[in-house]
Amino acid sequence: MTAFQPTTTTFRQGSRTLPGEYFTSPAILAEEAERIFARGWNCVGRSSRLERPGDYFLATIAGESILVVRDREGATRAHFNVCRHRGTRIYMEDSGRLLETIQCPYHAWTYGLDGRLVGAPHMQEAEGFDKREHSLHPASLAEWEGFLFVNIARDPQPFDTQWAPMRGRLARFGLEELRAGHRVVYDIHANWKLVFENYSECLHCPTIHPKLATVLPYQSGANDLTEGPFLGGYMEIKPPNQSATMSGRACGRPIGPDAPADDRHRAYYYTLMPNLLLSIHPDYVNYYLVHPVAPDRTREE
Repeated sequence: MTAFQPTTTTFRQGSRTLPGEYFTSPAILAEEAERIFARGWNCVGRSSRLERPGDYFLATIAGESILVVRDREGATRAHFNVCRHRGTRIYMEDSGRLLETIQCPYHAWTYGLDGRLVGAPHMQEAEGFDKREHSLHPASLAEWEGFLFVNIARDPQPFDTQWAPMRGRLARFGLEELRAGHRVVYDIHANWKLVFENYSECLHCPTIHPKLATVLPYQSGANDLTEGPFLGGYMEIKPPNQSATMSGRACGRPIGPDAPADDRHRAYYYTLMPNLLLSIHPDYVNYYLVHPVAPDRTREE
């Protein structure tokens, strides 16, 4: 059974924020891209975004463009969005639908949705050329609770190992059955770590979010994940409020109808490294994907 601890009981003596250069240095951001984002399992969105074979969207991870697509057999795939011929970026549109194949606009090298090279004009005349050796470079892909994750490392740590603390933890909410109802992109003029830090605490809520603080008193906070790459827990919804909405009333059907009764009166907030922020309310779910752009700029969707 998951144990929750009041926030004040998990304070560590001597804890300090990072020095200022960690929030302003281009060199440190470049190192973070290499050591955190290029080696981690980055959330790229919901599996339901790819409803039909051929549906695709692009994701950027540590400067690399990734093509995420559903193939003809219904499996999700992640390919580096770079042609194996001359290194041309294949697609520029953020999302769309492909009929049968992936085709480079430069010299028309053509790939199956599974990444196999199926056509290379005139290369059949080149002695020793083997199409099997020129498939699109794959990126590792995993799915958890309806979310898709991509790792661009050559030999990544298995997803089930890296995400072991989260496996099954939120299953009671039935997140894999949900569909996105609205999408917004924010351009935030702050370092990406400040976005994570801000999401991880609500001490600022009475002054910055006074309306929210009347619904979710920060003093009610308790956490079940207090160290490592995954942090979070819940805050109690103060009666007579039913949810964290402007009216205080529920705005939809209950999330996870079989979840324990206590979950009907709580809002859960988790920061899941390297780029997913997740909040679960009794009647809706929000998630945010964090993308570092510059030391002082973050894209959030």
